[in-house]
Amino acid sequence: MIKTTTKILSNKYVIASVFFLVWMLFVDQRDYFQQQERKADLQKLEAKKQYYQQEIAKAKKTLTDLQSNPAALEKFARERYLMKKDGEEIFTVEDSAHIK
Repeated sequence: MIKTTTKILSNKYVIASVFFLVWMLFVDQRDYFQQQERKADLQKLEAKKQYYQQEIAKAKKTLTDLQSNPAALEKFARERYLMKKDGEEIFTVEDSAHIK
C-alpha cells in the first residue's frame, strides 16, 4: 500500500498536476479567489446598473409628462419650488422627527 502511494505521488504527471493546481488556485495573477471577488463585484455593478436604468426611465416619464401636461407642470412647480398663484399663501409644515 505504501509502495503504491509512493509510486503514485512520485509520478511526474501527478507532481506537475498538483503544482499546476496549487499555482492556479493561490499564486497566479488571476487566481480563483480573485475571480470570485470580481464576480461578486460584477453582480453588484449590474444591480446598480439596473437601478439607474429604472431611475432614468422614471425621470424620462416625468419629463414627458411635464412637457405634455400643463396640470402636471403646475403641480410639480407648486410642490417642488413652492410656487403660488396671486393671492395665495403657502404654509410649509416640517416633520419634527426629521429635524436634527
